[in-house]
Amino acid sequence: MTSTPVKQARAALGARLRELRVDAKLTGRALAALHGWHFTKISKIESGTTNPSADDITAWCQSCGAVDQAADLIATARAIESMYVEWQRHMRAGLKHYQSTPVPLYERTKLFRIYENTVLPGLFHTAEYSATILRFWNDFLNLSSDLDEAVATRMERQRILYTGNRRFVFVLEEQTLRTRIGDADVMLGQLDRLLAVMSLPRVSLGIIPAGAERQCLTQGSFWIFDEDRVQVETVSAGLDIVQPREIEIHVRAFSLLQKSAVYGATARQLVSQAVTDLQEG
Repeated sequence: MTSTPVKQARAALGARLRELRVDAKLTGRALAALHGWHFTKISKIESGTTNPSADDITAWCQSCGAVDQAADLIATARAIESMYVEWQRHMRAGLKHYQSTPVPLYERTKLFRIYENTVLPGLFHTAEYSATILRFWNDFLNLSSDLDEAVATRMERQRILYTGNRRFVFVLEEQTLRTRIGDADVMLGQLDRLLAVMSLPRVSLGIIPAGAERQCLTQGSFWIFDEDRVQVETVSAGLDIVQPREIEIHVRAFSLLQKSAVYGATARQLVSQAVTDLQEG
């Protein structure tokens, strides 16, 4: 099953190729005829149904007078093919191994930019909140159960919040405060932890109120590591994005999300209101 973000990346690549064709005043059939392709190949590539090969892109750019863009487009196509990793294959070694895998990336990153729209980020989790989430994935993906060790590993990973010369910029949707993970006690403990982490000097945390005017519309959560990498998690796959053009798109989106968020006392008030609503049932 191909994830929605991969389809979106293919569609974006197809749109760029279509622009080149249109600018060159070539119809799809004319371009196909130049290279002996079936005419449907053009529409499949431009719609994102098919990922073009390096040879396809080279020929396309030559016919459209855009040879200078071929290298970047080929890099994009290769990144699309390599960034899709099935969760079940990736986590075959167990949840503990999966929780340990990102540690080297976390250690070398100086600036974290993190957007979450449904649940709170793992760097903020209490053990109880984390265990509830990991238990779901363990059961949902039929993984070998090493839940206690996985939770302990995730808790250990949080030390990066307090060590090294790093900055953390979080933008959360208000929904993350209200998505019920576990029972009320689990949520109350988690929200109390969030209030504590918000005061850390190296952490900037903004919350987008549910009724806020939107500066940017997004399809899912994502993490940006310096200017080098973006990670996106879906139900069935993880995307590791390293193509500079795609990273820049996520950086721009994150900047717009920041403009919709509230900070400081106003953000703390949103968390406190979620606590009050839980306490009142």
